[in-house]
Amino acid sequence: MVAADDAGRASDIAGKLGVEPGMVVQELGWDEDVDEAVRDAAEERAGDELLDEDADEVVDLVLMWWREGDGDLVDALVDAIGPLADNGVIWVLTPKTGRPGHVEPSEIAEAAPTAGLSQTSNVTVSEGWAGSRLVAPKAAKSRR
Repeated sequence: MVAADDAGRASDIAGKLGVEPGMVVQELGWDEDVDEAVRDAAEERAGDELLDEDADEVVDLVLMWWREGDGDLVDALVDAIGPLADNGVIWVLTPKTGRPGHVEPSEIAEAAPTAGLSQTSNVTVSEGWAGSRLVAPKAAKSRR
């Protein structure tokens, strides 16, 4: 019964992130502190392994693990946009308040438009991580 509960939670995580079967999902910023349940849920729902930072495929969704001290968020977002499909989504996953590496939500809110993205929602993805959903604005997509 515990396994069924775990599976339910895992699919809920992938659902919150908008992962659908057949999607190409890239992971950026992996380190030992990431939540493996989030990674596993995304892989299970997409039906394939997560692509790493060196992949050169067009991706539907990016999971970007980001912590205070990881560098310039605008630069990282611009890099993440490169392989992103026109209707793709970037999730910036940050440690929750009070945890090591916590990033102030205002930092994401300021970085997104500078990188040409709009922040559409925030969710709790796990006990230790929060996610901010970023997309290219509709007007920018039509100009591409």
